Amino acid sequence: MTKRLPRALVALGGNLPMGDMLPVETLTRAISALEEAGVKPLKVSRFFTTPCFPKGAGPDYVNAALATETDLAAPDLLAILHEVEAAFSRQRDQRWGMRTLDLDLLAMDEQVAPDLATYTRWLNLPKKEQVAVAPDQLILPHPRIQDRGFVLIPLCDVAPDWVHPVLKQSAKQMAAALSAEEINEIVPISAGD
Repeated sequence: MTKRLPRALVALGGNLPMGDMLPVETLTRAISALEEAGVKPLKVSRFFTTPCFPKGAGPDYVNAALATETDLAAPDLLAILHEVEAAFSRQRDQRWGMRTLDLDLLAMDEQVAPDLATYTRWLNLPKKEQVAVAPDQLILPHPRIQDRGFVLIPLCDVAPDWVHPVLKQSAKQMAAALSAEEINEIVPISAGD
């Protein structure tokens, strides 16, 4: 019996054009670039248009998610995500700023990294500090999954039954807890895989 590789969940987003390329095309090409780098999606969500986060800070985003299986360690996968972002002119000038491409490693199966205490500190970080500080190490699962409809709705397309290893809720349950207003602002613009 073949052992299953760990499943990684990745969020994709962008709201700035890259030259003549609009965000939908950027995300499409980024998925191809990930495949060329050995990160082959098992499933890709529909593409969604979502309000800029925080609201009103710029043009609307295009967001999506993908699931892949990989034998890479989480830091190695993250390095590939950063390389692909850089190839698409990603600038890291401002936390939560506008961007051509954002690739976030959301989760690797049930992995909590670097440890539960550090994860919990980032999970409970006050909103004021979330805007000002970024972790200097990989935190898994992403500590804001449960708060962001623009992540959860696409994630439900590819892994609705993935269970958050700390919160013990599935992606579908976390999405159901979003406000109707937030859900209605996330509009599908493609059919997905």
